[in-house]
Amino acid sequence: MGIFDRLKASLTKTRQAFTERVETILHRRRIDEELFDELEETLLAADIGFETTQFLLNRMQKEARRKKLETADQLVPVLQEAILEILGEDPEPLTFAIPGPTVVLFVGVNGVGKTTTIGKLAKKWSDEGKKVVLAAGDTFRAAAIEQLVIWGERASVDVIRQTTGSDPAAVIFDAINAAKARKADILLCDTAGRLQNKANLMEELEKVYRIIARELPGAPHEVLLVLDATTGQNAITQAKLFSDVAKVTGIVLTKLDGTAKGGVVIGIKQALRIPVKWIGLGESIDDLQPFSAAGYAQALFSGATWIVGDNA
Repeated sequence: MGIFDRLKASLTKTRQAFTERVETILHRRRIDEELFDELEETLLAADIGFETTQFLLNRMQKEARRKKLETADQLVPVLQEAILEILGEDPEPLTFAIPGPTVVLFVGVNGVGKTTTIGKLAKKWSDEGKKVVLAAGDTFRAAAIEQLVIWGERASVDVIRQTTGSDPAAVIFDAINAAKARKADILLCDTAGRLQNKANLMEELEKVYRIIARELPGAPHEVLLVLDATTGQNAITQAKLFSDVAKVTGIVLTKLDGTAKGGVVIGIKQALRIPVKWIGLGESIDDLQPFSAAGYAQALFSGATWIVGDNA
């Protein structure tokens, strides 16, 4: 199965909850307030988010007045254009620092697949011939350290760790020095994901930032926020919180397969203007894929009679 086919299969439930429902609402109807009420309900149910829903509705209402549209199917290209506008261009790929190591910091709450994402990327880049080092900076949970060690073994890369409860910044410091000594191309740093105390989270991340910047000017080169697509609006809430306490440069959206809440991709882009850079489509290593705005849109709208696309 090709990448597009995997993405299309992963968005099946989202497509049923969003695209097919919207198509039904817009089929052979006049434009009135009841129509927009039904559209609002559908967009919110697809976990696109309140802000994005209002943006899309306002765009359709404005264009309906401006162009004097009469039937709902005339709103189809307006909705399609607005969604594609939100998704924008594909995100820039990771630019590797020369000389290395390139430092990628991962943030996010526990349980979203952060450590697994690090392991999959470590395997991918290691297989491509890059020398990778992992930093077990989530010292709050012994399981996180153990899981990263297992991934390190699978990817045949070194894991720098200390005991549970150690200072995360100290682990990152050791990892930077190890990466330098071993002439690593990439250093992937895990961090704790507890949110019970926002002040502590901010203080911990600021300390980690300070250590990285001091030891490697210009680093971290990328800060990736890992979110769980199945949590829908919760993912947007987490993204807003972490964007307040961390200099997030991109988002990894895991568990996109099997959820009806894949519309959260659109909500994240509209609400935060932070690019989604990677998406998780399953459990295997190959199921972590770079995000393609065009591919996502085509997969989301695939099968809809009102969308024209090469892969539809």
